[in-house]
Amino acid sequence: MIPRFEVLQKKRLIGKSMLMSYNQNTTPELWRSFMMNRKVIANTIGSDLYSIQFYPPILDWSRFSQSIIFEKWAAIEVEASAAIPEGFKEVFLHRGLYAVFQYKGGPEEGEAVFKAIFGEWLPSSDYIIDDRPHFEVLGAKYVNHSPDSEEEIWIPVKLKN
Repeated sequence: MIPRFEVLQKKRLIGKSMLMSYNQNTTPELWRSFMMNRKVIANTIGSDLYSIQFYPPILDWSRFSQSIIFEKWAAIEVEASAAIPEGFKEVFLHRGLYAVFQYKGGPEEGEAVFKAIFGEWLPSSDYIIDDRPHFEVLGAKYVNHSPDSEEEIWIPVKLKN
């Protein structure tokens, strides 16, 4: 797995969020709630959807626990002037360096991909995780539950000291 590196510029998004863990994963419920009403969000930038995770500060990602509570978002990027429709909230992704991994496959293979990123690529790289949101970009080639689905996995990183 070899990522490309990108400096993300600040983005404003509108969406919905939930607290969850991977042991008590409510991602399908979150996305159903978002998708049912997303057409009321005006002034969107593109059609890419964002699955965003705000994890608590974790010092050792090789020991990530499935029971850690985090905030997950289903969102879409909007213009700075876009109004926030009732039932939605805004979230910002701030400027910073990301390792971007291309992923093709269904959700059943996702856990192995993240284990490879955090258990193999990260320890052997010149980077550590930065305390910023992790996210996936679900673009035109994303097809829910399809083995041919494609998405980008964005991991916030900074150089090791």
